[in-house]
Amino acid sequence: MYVLKHGIKKDPERRWALPDRIFFGYGACHILAGAFLEHPPVEGFYAERIIPADNFSGNHVYVTNGTIAFDYHSYSGRVRLLDHHRRGWTSHSAGWNCAIEKVDFDLLETAELNQRKMLGPDQYLHDPISRARRFLQRIDHAEAATRALRIATA
Repeated sequence: MYVLKHGIKKDPERRWALPDRIFFGYGACHILAGAFLEHPPVEGFYAERIIPADNFSGNHVYVTNGTIAFDYHSYSGRVRLLDHHRRGWTSHSAGWNCAIEKVDFDLLETAELNQRKMLGPDQYLHDPISRARRFLQRIDHAEAATRALRIATA
């Protein structure tokens, strides 16, 4: 699990300068999920949100079809993604726990995101939606989703 240096998330220039995987993995995951759902490269996906209990960190948004999931790591089994996230945060914060919710709001709408303590697309230094689209274009979605499904159902 990657841990950002203190202050990066509050500094728009340093945040924007992060490599794509770190940018979308640590603070802009909802933008990546929203861009995925805007023009789904694989059908049947919807967004879910990991909501940490109490005052813990570890919020995360990803897309899934219930069996496989997609986030900044690319495609994996949904259970594997959730286990990986849980292991990382419990090793970092004793007592960490979370709830999983289906997302019922627009992941690219600033007002909706701000209500949930997430930045809207217009609150980043530059355009994170275009950045997410470019990130998504670099992936062979059919191949990666098929590989993840094969592993998840083996």
